[in-house]
Amino acid sequence: MSHPAHDSHTDQPHDVVESIVPLMPVVLPVAGAVLIFLLAFIAVFMA
Repeated sequence: MSHPAHDSHTDQPHDVVESIVPLMPVVLPVAGAVLIFLLAFIAVFMA
């Protein structure tokens, strides 16, 4: 008798990247704004 093959496609783990992709239009501008603010703060503090 042959054993049934285990289908690894049925129980895939949840992909973190695929859950973040829909949020990218919000995450990228916010991250850019924070980065620009921090760089400007450092420039003013060093001047």
